Amino acid sequence: MEEYFKVGIITSTHGLKGEVKVFPTTDDVKRFKRLKKVTLDTGKARDAGTVLEIEGVKFFKQFAILKFRGIDSIEDVERYRKASLLVPRSDAVRLRKDEYFVADLIGLTVRDEDGTEIGTLKDVIETGANDVYAIDLRDGRELLLPAIKQCVLEVDVEAGFIRIHILEGLLDGA
Repeated sequence: MEEYFKVGIITSTHGLKGEVKVFPTTDDVKRFKRLKKVTLDTGKARDAGTVLEIEGVKFFKQFAILKFRGIDSIEDVERYRKASLLVPRSDAVRLRKDEYFVADLIGLTVRDEDGTEIGTLKDVIETGANDVYAIDLRDGRELLLPAIKQCVLEVDVEAGFIRIHILEGLLDGA
């Protein structure tokens, strides 16, 4: 299971006082109001594991505007452009029954109703009605399976598998 979750990506600086515009990668942009700190992932060794304390949060359209403590100019924050903002699992939102973090599902083994391994979950596609699981089947095809109770019979993140029922016709176009 993932130890850290990405909650946003710094897209640009905002103003001259060290604020940044963040594109949220979480379902609820308002969660930034409850965050006290984030860990940076810039892809550069010098910044690895840098923890920034959030001093202020505003919202603009679909973005969060964040101000970090001790970073007070555009020059100070410019180097963090395109950095991912991570939170540890302990600071992640609480899930309800039958809810899972996408990062925990990707890579799980997919089994049919009989328990036979048929593939691997490669992506979760968010749609308006329900999520869709993109599954790489062992025979090279891809199955797009609606993540609904009739199709997803069991999810066991700890054991590393998802057990599914494939509705009639779903494999015809795969």
